[in-house]
Amino acid sequence: MWSYHPDLLAQPVPRYTSYPTAMEFTEDVGSNAYGRALDAVKAATPISLYVHIPFCEQICWYCGCNTGAAGRKQRLAEYLAVLRAEIALVAKRLGGRGRVESIAFGGGSPNAIAPVELVRLLDRILTIFDAHRPDVSIELDPRGFSAEWALVLAAANVTRVSLGVQTFAPHVQQAIGRIQPLSHIERVVAALRLRDIDAINFDLMYGLPGQSLADLDETLDAVIRLAPSRIALFGYAHLPEMIPRQRRINATHLPDQRLRFEQAALGFRRLTDAGYIPVGFDHFAQPDDPLALAARAGRVNRNFQGFTDDSAPVLLGFGASAISRFPDLMVQNEKRAGPYRDRVNDGQLAAVRGVEVPADQQVRARHIREIICNGRTHLARSQRARVRDALRDYERRGVIDWHEGDLVIRDSGLPYARHIAAEFDSLRGHIERL
Repeated sequence: MWSYHPDLLAQPVPRYTSYPTAMEFTEDVGSNAYGRALDAVKAATPISLYVHIPFCEQICWYCGCNTGAAGRKQRLAEYLAVLRAEIALVAKRLGGRGRVESIAFGGGSPNAIAPVELVRLLDRILTIFDAHRPDVSIELDPRGFSAEWALVLAAANVTRVSLGVQTFAPHVQQAIGRIQPLSHIERVVAALRLRDIDAINFDLMYGLPGQSLADLDETLDAVIRLAPSRIALFGYAHLPEMIPRQRRINATHLPDQRLRFEQAALGFRRLTDAGYIPVGFDHFAQPDDPLALAARAGRVNRNFQGFTDDSAPVLLGFGASAISRFPDLMVQNEKRAGPYRDRVNDGQLAAVRGVEVPADQQVRARHIREIICNGRTHLARSQRARVRDALRDYERRGVIDWHEGDLVIRDSGLPYARHIAAEFDSLRGHIERL
């Protein structure tokens, strides 16, 4: 059973898809630093690519992604042309160095573009990078899925598909502006499996307006029956001041903190009882899935897409707002489509802000990643007394424990993994030196 500490839950902490977080990015670090990092990539360095498609056929009210409506076809065509140009620009800078092991298409909704455009993008990447049979994944909006998409994904050797499911409760779908009946999701899953695409992820949400424990329980019943390979169960974050589209959601119908906690706990219990292996604090994978195998071996990583078994030290992001990551640097592309287009058309790298990660911050990043991903981190003997003193309150609450130099999150403390990780954050935590 998880322990309930409302004062901790009330403290806002980052999701730590990176450390330092994107909040620490500045315009002092941009394209020049990105260019130097690309120049330093060695010949055999494993690389992951992320391709951002910031468009959706329909805009959901809850969504915090950098995305816009795909209605203007000319705008979409212009963006794709610039995206292909950016990919070519970076590949030329690498000069054949680095080995692409995985390619992820995200958004937005990549299936807001025509299937043939995905083929063109993938063909461009496979042609100009050192990429031999990489793992290829794609996020899909089920509402825009078709038999043609299933055929193209299979022909393009896509290995994993992530579906935005969120909830099967009709009244909750209505409240968030995303209508997609269970029967439709069943047809999408069947079409993918018919084409031998069996690695299927479901994204689910709790904390949605009007969502009860019974609503979530019924959604989980259907999800367990459909048996996706991986499941992410995210908590909805209502930030209408930052995300104007969320103003369409009635905040008075949102679950309170206690109900949100109970929903997260219910999801964890139902999915683990069904045989899924928990990964981090909000991902679950079937026992034979690579992510579950990585969890057992303590090899889970975290990036801007969530928990992953991807161990590549370099991630290159393409498209407006995409983030690239190196061991000592993170940079983000220009967010606005117009200035992004202008930079690329001028032959400039699209990165305009970022943060350098010196050695001491890399140490903090390792502890944060290990706590978030694996529920434990090893501390050098010289660090233990300071860290234990800073985390005394968590130990008193029974949230953490210590085993031979390892800080370990207890099963009851899993909901507070991010809070414990935040103590290692130089800006937000209480551990001054490591």
